[in-house]
Amino acid sequence: MDLTDWIVLLVIALMAIAFFCRRAHRRGTAAERARHLRGTRMLIQAAIALWGALLMLERAFVSPAGMPFGTSLSTHAVLGVVVVLAVAGCLWSIRGHQLLKTRRIFAC
Repeated sequence: MDLTDWIVLLVIALMAIAFFCRRAHRRGTAAERARHLRGTRMLIQAAIALWGALLMLERAFVSPAGMPFGTSLSTHAVLGVVVVLAVAGCLWSIRGHQLLKTRRIFAC
C-alpha cells in the first residue's frame, strides 16, 4: 500500500473517533467535560499508536524497499518498537474507553 492510503486510513479513523466522541460533550459539569476530553485524547493517541505499529510492520516486512532508512534496523528492533506501540495503543484505548463512560453515582 502507498503511504497515501495509510494516511487516508488514519484520517478516517480520527474522524470516526471525533464523530462518536462529540456527543454529550456540552452537557455536564466542567469536571465531566474535562474527563470526556481526556478520554477522547487517549482514543486518538491509541489510534495513532496502532496505526504507526501497523505501518512499521507493513513497511518493514511486506515492502522493505519502502523503509526510508533502508535495512539499518534489525528485525528484532522493528518488532520491539511495534510491540511497544501496540501495547501503548491498547492501554490508551482501554483507559480512554473507561473515561468516556458515564460515572455512576452509587457504585457497589
